[in-house]
Amino acid sequence: MTLSNPTSLFEHFQEIEDPRVERTKDHALLDIITIAVCAVICGADDWVDIEAWGNEKLVWLRQFLAPPNGIPSHDTFGRVFSRIDAEAFQAAFLGWGSRRLR
Repeated sequence: MTLSNPTSLFEHFQEIEDPRVERTKDHALLDIITIAVCAVICGADDWVDIEAWGNEKLVWLRQFLAPPNGIPSHDTFGRVFSRIDAEAFQAAFLGWGSRRLR
């Protein structure tokens, strides 16, 4: 996928290493991150809220994402975020946020 928008979430988060074993990936890492970031911006406070927000916005999300297995469960969000490199996520988030403010 070629991205033309320099403020794209994908551009900033694509360098985060996916810690999961290939055979256990039912959801793309960038889908998980994008859904979580959008949900938190919209007021989600925990993994259950993020899952609920994703399910409520699934039709809208499909304009930008192609989640083949629907929205990840709250357990999946928690597991994935507990395993990704927190410093890499922070750097990507801050990079994205600073580009949004320009």
